[in-house]
Amino acid sequence: MDLVPVTEGRTTVLVPAPDPSASFPPGSAPVFYNPRMALNRDATVLFLRALPVESRPADYLDAMGATGLRGLRVAGEVGVPVTINDRNPRALGLAALNAERLGLVIETVRSDANALMSSRRFGAVDLDPFGSPAPFTDAACRSAVRYLFVTATDTAPLCGAHLRAGMRRYFARPMNTEYHAEVGLRVLLGFVARELVKYDRGLAPLCCFAREHFVRLQLGVRPGAAAADTTLGRIGYIHQCPSCPGRVEQIGLVAEPEMCPACGGTTVPIGPLWLGCVNDPSTLEAMLASLPSAGLERGTALERLLATLVGELSTATHYDYHVLAKRVGASPPPIETVLERLRGGGFAASRAHYSGTAIKTDAPLTRVIDALTAP
Repeated sequence: MDLVPVTEGRTTVLVPAPDPSASFPPGSAPVFYNPRMALNRDATVLFLRALPVESRPADYLDAMGATGLRGLRVAGEVGVPVTINDRNPRALGLAALNAERLGLVIETVRSDANALMSSRRFGAVDLDPFGSPAPFTDAACRSAVRYLFVTATDTAPLCGAHLRAGMRRYFARPMNTEYHAEVGLRVLLGFVARELVKYDRGLAPLCCFAREHFVRLQLGVRPGAAAADTTLGRIGYIHQCPSCPGRVEQIGLVAEPEMCPACGGTTVPIGPLWLGCVNDPSTLEAMLASLPSAGLERGTALERLLATLVGELSTATHYDYHVLAKRVGASPPPIETVLERLRGGGFAASRAHYSGTAIKTDAPLTRVIDALTAP
């Protein structure tokens, strides 16, 4: 296969040359490489580098390595022992070739990912399949000792656009709302949490986000029944009114009937999903501080993403203020003006990292409309 060099972070590897005439060029190559996922890989490397040395995993599994670029970057840029697994022998050959070129010692394994994760434990387990991670999550939860990383690219089922597929894969009822990116992230996080707690283990969301066509979770794994109970206590529902923008959050494994706080109508439950914080502020700050030493430039999309995550509220929904303005027949002011009006009224308010027109706030709907329509 024809190979071309690509550079991410401080690592340069050879990858298969894609067919530019193909409808999805990465899928045309004999070994999969998607340049649009570079930010995802950057976030992984930055996260691991930002950890104190004593908190880093003893080893790292790239469970579905493809070219092995993520694992090679972890080995070279973080210095953690790496195992790269794939069922494709050409993928493993390419990973070994690049490791040799880089002077890195890695372990390559040709195995079914579920079989490998069921037989071995790793300090950090990274799931990045093509599509849904659901078939591999149970084994990953058993294999991961300190950290579990999960990527999902099946955003349509997660967000409710493909409702039945989302219900089958994640044992949850999503809904295609204006805040569908938030729903997708929290449905995935809630699913992973429910898979983990059955082994008397809990999780701590450290750096989680939704972007373009994927959702990424970077989680700390916490041992013990108490940690599992705490994790289970974050599972709940969003109750969305089908008649107006009103909604309410509810903790609990069973969705109890809720009335719309805005119009009094009957709401529809979305979930079960994760409620509460999806990021750890100290982790995000450490990642931002580590950007220069990681060879990642300031002002990049990753820095902007992390900076937004730092200030983002933990509410499980947002209001698209352009959609809301259209509903009430108002001309939307600048988003910062709306945020300032909400804060001036004593409410918390922030942007959301996945949309430029999203406002997260603890203000009731009437006050959001007031902030939007004030002269």
